Amino acid sequence: MNSPIFNLTSPHDWIDYELIDSGNFEKLERFGPYIICRPEPQAIWNKTMPESFWKKETHARFIMDTEIHNGEKGNWKNFAKIPEQWEIRYDYKEMHLKFKLKFNTFKHIGIFPEQADNWSFIYDTINNQYSKDYNVLNLFAYTGGASIAAKTAKAKVVHVDSVKPVINWAIENMQISGLSDIHWVVEDAVKFVKRELKRGNKYNGIILDPPAFGRGPQGEKWILEKNLNDLIANCSELLKETDSFFILNLYSLGLSAIITENLIKSHFPKAKYEFGETYIKDRYDKKLPLGTYIRFKR
Repeated sequence: MNSPIFNLTSPHDWIDYELIDSGNFEKLERFGPYIICRPEPQAIWNKTMPESFWKKETHARFIMDTEIHNGEKGNWKNFAKIPEQWEIRYDYKEMHLKFKLKFNTFKHIGIFPEQADNWSFIYDTINNQYSKDYNVLNLFAYTGGASIAAKTAKAKVVHVDSVKPVINWAIENMQISGLSDIHWVVEDAVKFVKRELKRGNKYNGIILDPPAFGRGPQGEKWILEKNLNDLIANCSELLKETDSFFILNLYSLGLSAIITENLIKSHFPKAKYEFGETYIKDRYDKKLPLGTYIRFKR
């Protein structure tokens, strides 16, 4: 039996992103030239720097809607006249990704910086295994970080998300990164995977970033704990036996890395995987956990 590798993984190649400080259920981050403050439910410790520092450094702050208790929806207070949108980049070897960031009624601004380590993994894996027919499926693909990483490595990429405006955002990220020809699909991920199985299609790479809850374009309901096991079972049939990789990220509080390990053991029993927690370290050496992951290549 393969011995699993448990890792704490964190991106190391960011220049345009930094976690400055964290604590008291908030995080202070730099995206390019701008510093923003956002809620962070896992930062239960004390801030290192005083409130006066946070107030002085913050260019924009997300204020939660007190009638909504999930900490996701609210409004931005823009203190420094930050433009409606701006760009940052992520460079790794010959991969140069650009992302358009912007404020909306949610605390997210278009990127999950902790995922950069997976982008580098995708780039290296495809380059090491590359053939002209290498194809990658990105499910719950958001604004496309993993998609454009795979495309940079010259893979054929299918990007699936249920929200049309988010796919439009991903298209912009592809274009400003100097890329083209990603196949965009606005559809429920579960339905798309089932349809691909009926078509007999196979993929060299599958990436899943499922939310805790979600809705498909036709109102399909996604509940992580209820639907994830069946989706991974179908993905195991969709993934090629050789020259392939698989990545699963989970952000839901209370779901440990052991859950992801059990899922992979069930559906990919021969896979030699690594799994663990994703984190970003602030300037004061505090590690902020930002989800669990599991991945393998074969």
